[in-house]
Amino acid sequence: MALDPSQQVPYRLVPAPASRRLSERFFGRFRRVGLRGVLADLDRRGSRAEVPGEAAVGGMQWEERDATSQRWWPQGITTSADAYGPDPQSGTFEGRPVVVVSWYAHGVLGWLTLGSRISVIDHADEAAPRYRHVLLVAPRRILGLHLLRPVRVHAGGIVWYGEHLFVAGSSGGVRVFALDDVIRVRNRWRTRGYRYVLPQRTHYAADTNAGVRPMTYSFMSLDRRGDVDHLVAGEYGRKGGSHRMVRYELDRDTHLLRSGETEPAVPIEVHDAVAPRMQGAVLVDGTWVITASAGEDNPGDLWIGRPGALTRRRGVLPTGPEDITWWPQRGQLWSLTEWPGRRWVYGIDADTWVRPVPRDEDR
Repeated sequence: MALDPSQQVPYRLVPAPASRRLSERFFGRFRRVGLRGVLADLDRRGSRAEVPGEAAVGGMQWEERDATSQRWWPQGITTSADAYGPDPQSGTFEGRPVVVVSWYAHGVLGWLTLGSRISVIDHADEAAPRYRHVLLVAPRRILGLHLLRPVRVHAGGIVWYGEHLFVAGSSGGVRVFALDDVIRVRNRWRTRGYRYVLPQRTHYAADTNAGVRPMTYSFMSLDRRGDVDHLVAGEYGRKGGSHRMVRYELDRDTHLLRSGETEPAVPIEVHDAVAPRMQGAVLVDGTWVITASAGEDNPGDLWIGRPGALTRRRGVLPTGPEDITWWPQRGQLWSLTEWPGRRWVYGIDADTWVRPVPRDEDR
């Protein structure tokens, strides 16, 4: 439902005060190498995989230690096509097709000590894509010491938009990072064994009117249609629960929400009771494409159409589908799965599933 600006909107994203934002002074103590530094030092190699599921086309499988890890679970996905736009000559980072995937650390111990991370994948070699993990950290200065604390979010969705990486923070709102801020650390004991870390720049705190059920920012995607770009966010919920989606305006100059540095951002569109067990949602030329899970060992679903008029494609995705993003240069949506031993990053052909070519008898 599109909203009139005068309407009272119960969901807001409130920018962090200046005192809680990452200062440039922080980098005087660390070596900032940015995304280029990570791509020049990739230490793991995936492989091509045949992904089960009628809608899945060729995909990638992680190294064994990542494919079967019980500690780390993959969740969100975005690409350099999100970052640099749909133009056929763009969509890459310095000529490389780059995929970024988010993970959260499973279990209480993982949550407390590790938090969340991203994987930077160079997908130029589709037969053997190379990648590296980068730990997400929240810098804090205590008694003159710079501490790098874990970012404890589920990271169910991510969006790479220009220089920034938005990370879904569930009931807490949205975390924001700048990929140029990636740090190469000398002493890995400070960073749980990780050579590269990405410090949080700022955040948007979720705020809700009294008496209204708080919005959970479970997943996110980018909508680049029209003259204004939008951040799409949605909410996971089981059958009978709340399944909301919202859309916020983005600023093409700052690569942040359009509200400014102090004013709360309010959505221009809100949809309620969209689809149960949503894990990701993205717009393709005005058509919504939603991934939904159905429990371990059960294939996932695609919902296609618009809120209130969605068509369910039951069981066409592999088990454990998560976030989804649109890669226009390839004519594909990209998604991923989470279950240990059944973890893939894979494509979905848009012409087949979102905008099918009419058959001769239908013309």
